[in-house]
Amino acid sequence: MGAGRLIAVLVTALLAGCAPASAVADGSTAAPDGPPSARRAPEGSYTVGVRTLTLDPRSARPLPVTIWYPASAAGRFPVVIYSHGLDSRPELHAGLTARWAAAGFVVAAPAFPHTRRGATGFTRADVRNQPADCWRLVRHLRRLDADPADPLAGHLDLTSIAAAGHSAGGFTTAGMFTEGHPARLRAGIVIAGGGLPGSFAGPAARLLFVHGTADPVVPVAVGRAAYRRTPGPAAFLSLLGQDHGAYLTPGHPGFGPVLTTTTDFLRRALYDDQAAGARLPADAGTPTLTRYESRPAR
Repeated sequence: MGAGRLIAVLVTALLAGCAPASAVADGSTAAPDGPPSARRAPEGSYTVGVRTLTLDPRSARPLPVTIWYPASAAGRFPVVIYSHGLDSRPELHAGLTARWAAAGFVVAAPAFPHTRRGATGFTRADVRNQPADCWRLVRHLRRLDADPADPLAGHLDLTSIAAAGHSAGGFTTAGMFTEGHPARLRAGIVIAGGGLPGSFAGPAARLLFVHGTADPVVPVAVGRAAYRRTPGPAAFLSLLGQDHGAYLTPGHPGFGPVLTTTTDFLRRALYDDQAAGARLPADAGTPTLTRYESRPAR
């Protein structure tokens, strides 16, 4: 996502606003907005299955989706909606998303109609519509969970949802946390992104920001401004001297700290794993490469 593109996205958002309020709620009432399901966080790792499907293939906004899920265990697992950046695709983020699935999460990643790589009619202005696409995906996952014939039936814990995304996907993630969002959206991870008008409102949720301090595309000041706006408990993982996202590549020195921090953050938020929460300050683990800070809800 180039700097010019980012500016255009932000200007478009300022003129048109974030996703409309009606797109924030997931339109369902079956899952309560109470505390997360009581269960122990998984130990060890699971074999990961991968599934692809397309929502509304004959509509004006068909939405291909890739789902990574624990394939070697019974029971329900919290759901993470993952949003890619401009000119990207879900499979390009599998290094991170597949490892989250192995840790006990179902990760569903849409390929957005007008910002994915190879999209017909590519336009960065469509980012403002992507939070609504994410909520459309949540509604579809509810249908899959209720369909006895579907392999995911009975395995999706939609009382515990997180949103995450990189670059324009980070702005999309922020756009899901608007006034009126269901309390079951309990956490968000904004990677190399920031907020949009109307973001960080509604029920309090845990937010984690991950950002390279030398990001030439989305300056770290953008992420820090969003961090300051967040009213709920929030944390910021700085990748010192790092760029826009090389640290998301397995084998990069920053990948390990990002993986452990985001995984323990999700365990704390969606499984109420207190031990994982206590590990977060140490997860960065590389003082010359990372810095972690956090603050309670205001």
